[in-house]
Amino acid sequence: MKKLIFASVLFMSVFFAQAQVSINVNVGTPPNWGPQGYDDSRYYYLPDIDVYYDVNQSVFIYDNGGKWMREKRLPSRYRNYDLYSGYKVVLTDYRGDSPYSYHTKHRASYPKGYHGKPQKNRGEKPVKNNNGKGQKKDNKNKNNSKKQSDKNHDHSNGNRR
Repeated sequence: MKKLIFASVLFMSVFFAQAQVSINVNVGTPPNWGPQGYDDSRYYYLPDIDVYYDVNQSVFIYDNGGKWMREKRLPSRYRNYDLYSGYKVVLTDYRGDSPYSYHTKHRASYPKGYHGKPQKNRGEKPVKNNNGKGQKKDNKNKNNSKKQSDKNHDHSNGNRR
């Protein structure tokens, strides 16, 4: 009986240890656009757009009329912002869930256009794939040029005035 209990406890501890490892691996992975060498940091501040990024939760944190919002995507006004090219201030001295507690300090220390030490991104910027859109656009242009040539094509009987 003791062997059965011991085997059960051993099995359960191995099972839970494995589950814990997989959780730790998946949570808090920095994005490819994040700066290299800061895998243990939780927050980035993006001075060009005045937005924070929470690595652990994979969300952007931004001020929306005095209320701090957490979203998976950037607000629509910043959707064209290039995260790979923009400078990321790594907040290495902050712990907790609200980096915006020091927002006034961050804005003063890292104004729009701020660039500190040169940064390399963790990954490569994805190349846009225009296969589907490009083909449709080309076909659309071909159709438009055909229509255009049809409009300009002379269908008269040769009786010109």
